[in-house]
Amino acid sequence: MAELVLLDTDIGNDIDDAVCLAYLLAQPECELLGITTVTAAPVDRASLASVLCRVAGRDVPILPGAGVPLVGPPVQKPPPQAAALARWPHDDVFPVGEAVEFMRHTIRAHPGEVTLLTIGPLTNVALLFAVDPVLPSLLKGLVMMGGWFLDPTGPEWNVHNDPHAAARVYAASVRVHRSVGLDVTRRVRMDAPEFLARCDLPLLRPVADMAAAWFTERPEVTFHDPLAAASVFAPGLCGFARGEVTVDTADGGTRWRPTDNGPHEIAETVNPDAFVTHYFSTVSGAG
Repeated sequence: MAELVLLDTDIGNDIDDAVCLAYLLAQPECELLGITTVTAAPVDRASLASVLCRVAGRDVPILPGAGVPLVGPPVQKPPPQAAALARWPHDDVFPVGEAVEFMRHTIRAHPGEVTLLTIGPLTNVALLFAVDPVLPSLLKGLVMMGGWFLDPTGPEWNVHNDPHAAARVYAASVRVHRSVGLDVTRRVRMDAPEFLARCDLPLLRPVADMAAAWFTERPEVTFHDPLAAASVFAPGLCGFARGEVTVDTADGGTRWRPTDNGPHEIAETVNPDAFVTHYFSTVSGAG
């Protein structure tokens, strides 16, 4: 049976969100029930997601969500990758203000079956859990790209963008509450020339175009979000440890305490070569 997935994303700044969405659209075991966008300019982010859905020939519901964090001004800037919208067919009209209710309705329609995959700030998810406190128990799992646990030197970006939301989400009781953090994602990188050479595939051509803005300032792509997504379908790519995560709401720093009966799992090991093989074989299989 296909994995039922809801994706919550801040696509449009780091290129890894688009790389991740291409993977989900190509993954034959994924039934993508919907996409919600979060943080600054969520409508532009929804338009970027629609580019990839159109290229994939998929009619996936896309809903812009919260544009600002629960507390304080936004940290994230509007998506520079929106410049690529002029070159690709895309949607630009979306149901505004309905993202949280869409997530709530979708999860309740499939109790115990939906994996909520979050690859951006956790504002939408915190609002969802606040509106319907029973909802976390109705998820099959919550898989997040976020946090920095084993050797942190600062807060991870997604948690830092809305630490109050992250604290609420980590406090929620979910049967599988899994984080793929910087401890492992930073080990899976590819230089820009090699990545672009691999983008001569239908689903990756718009990603390569969007990546132009990213590569003007950085020489590589780090597969933060795609690794979190791939762990849903190929869990052997990472090794996980159980314990408890707490969030410092002042800056978004994450604290990790290993314990056998803890409520959370974090990725602590990764096989980078196996991931790269898995990712590109999946995307190339989409034609």
